[in-house]
Amino acid sequence: MMPVLFFPPEWYPQSAVQLTWPHKGTDWSDMLDEVLPCFVDIAREVLQREKLLIVCPDAAEVKAQLGPVNEANLFLYEFPSNDTWARDHGGISLFVDGKPCLCDFTFNAWGMKFPANFDNQLTFSLYGAQAFSPEVAYENCMPFVLEGGSLESDGAGTLLTTSECLLSVNRNDSLSKEEIEAYLLDRFGLKRVLWLDSGFLEGDDTDSHIDTLARFCDTETIAYVQPGEDPEDIHFEELKQMEQELQNFRTLDGKPYRLIGLPMADPVYFEGDRLPATYANFVIINGAVLMPIYGSPKDELALQQLHLAFPDREIVGVFCLPLLKQHGSLHCVTMQFPESFV
Repeated sequence: MMPVLFFPPEWYPQSAVQLTWPHKGTDWSDMLDEVLPCFVDIAREVLQREKLLIVCPDAAEVKAQLGPVNEANLFLYEFPSNDTWARDHGGISLFVDGKPCLCDFTFNAWGMKFPANFDNQLTFSLYGAQAFSPEVAYENCMPFVLEGGSLESDGAGTLLTTSECLLSVNRNDSLSKEEIEAYLLDRFGLKRVLWLDSGFLEGDDTDSHIDTLARFCDTETIAYVQPGEDPEDIHFEELKQMEQELQNFRTLDGKPYRLIGLPMADPVYFEGDRLPATYANFVIINGAVLMPIYGSPKDELALQQLHLAFPDREIVGVFCLPLLKQHGSLHCVTMQFPESFV
């Protein structure tokens, strides 16, 4: 018999979140003092609600940086890492016949743009270090290249993703769109894949990860980045087309999705380059949603809009302007694990 597969949505009850800590060997080396408070804020919010796995070079140093926290929820593992984007090098959680399974795909730094030799080993290393519960199975899904930031599951058989990312060169370029879709349907036990063909953010290294643009909030609701009010903005037309695509999508029972617009973040520049600021890069944890804020007047509107999507959860703003300087944000540096995984 074929196994029954369940690809849980992010709002499924969680056991833990993974962070991969910034250090001098990463691209954060010149701005550690600026970015560390952001990681500390994220860690503290998670530790109030669930377990936290931190990959780092020096556990004692991280403990000192965190200060007083719920240490019963804190698990530190010393492994080398290239960078901090746990969303993309972290293991992807699946249930197979009701049992937890950790899927380990190839991470090649978004199409071999950066070194990833250490990051690509972290999931296997954590599994070998017994960071996960004994009942968790490990599945080597290499050489297929896949990043968590490119996948949005509704937990009911629908996957939302972007063609720009999953069909990009230097990932799985030997496979056609039809072959990639067939693989995803089979690997995750899905009924269908919804492909967004439009939408991007200037300065994004990921080739339009879905978690920067549009997110499932429940099986009938999608929060997404609205085009903004300036038709001269470089994103305007692409985001307008993306909005139209989302309006044309239907739920599995044929209804239009409830769409909740998030404001297009105010432009942020660093060393002359525009950075991929987005409010869609929120992370769902037990009882709360952590949303990136940037010290902008639009932060409050974004928080209010996200509350419409998650009325029963606390919406917590986390200042993430420093994360933008390496072209990511809050969701990008986290990876959640469902209950029974840790």
